[in-house]
Amino acid sequence: MRDTTFEEVWFMRLSRLNVITVLSSALIIVAAIVISLMVYTPLREMIPGYPDAEMTRNIRLNALRLDSLEDQLSLKDQFIDNLMTIMKGEEPVSYDSNETEFPVSSQNIQDYRSREDSLLRVEVEEQQRYSLSLLTVNPDARRLSDLFFFPPVKGMVTGQFNARQRHFGVDIAASGDLLVKALLDGTVLLANYTAETGFVIQIQHENDLISAYKHNKELLKRPGDIIRAGEAIAIVGNSGELTTGPHLHFELWHQGKPIDPLQFISFE
Repeated sequence: MRDTTFEEVWFMRLSRLNVITVLSSALIIVAAIVISLMVYTPLREMIPGYPDAEMTRNIRLNALRLDSLEDQLSLKDQFIDNLMTIMKGEEPVSYDSNETEFPVSSQNIQDYRSREDSLLRVEVEEQQRYSLSLLTVNPDARRLSDLFFFPPVKGMVTGQFNARQRHFGVDIAASGDLLVKALLDGTVLLANYTAETGFVIQIQHENDLISAYKHNKELLKRPGDIIRAGEAIAIVGNSGELTTGPHLHFELWHQGKPIDPLQFISFE
């Protein structure tokens, strides 16, 4: 009410039901806001006992380490038991994991060809029956010639391919610290260091192709990495015993046999 005129401006009628309803609605709204903040925001990490991302990663890593530690302790216990057995003059127990308790006989293996497999074989044979490809042309050679090979480096070829002299690649002289790039898309098979060829990286490509890059200064990829054509994989160097200066020794293998990279790639 207004103080001067006693005019009624606003009023609210209270009852037990109204008070309970208002308080319940307010509590539900506040609870919903708090739960939403805890579920959908990083505030949940502030709850005592709730693990954050780093703690979860450490828990998994510790579990793997514990499993490895148990294996090592088991192997050490087996070694100590065998050592004590030998000291007693008895025959040690073999713990070879490759030995199978129940030998498997090939006579018990039965190969059943399903109906779907038979239908697929018939379909493929019908498609190949009407193929227009020439039978006199080597399909593998045709596929290789149709591929676009990305040159690993640009430089002068100082060593030619010579399988008789067991030089299964070409040597490309290039300035140090130059990036070595992948020939094609593929997966890294090997990324390691050897005494003769230094830092070596090998990549598995499609069409049964394997490319090898040797005498690198540094490797930029690890085994299992997926590589795209033209992606940097290493740095040209002078590592290893069989080298006389900064260069890249590049090899290309097809179906387990070395081929001359100069037939498909221009390095200059």
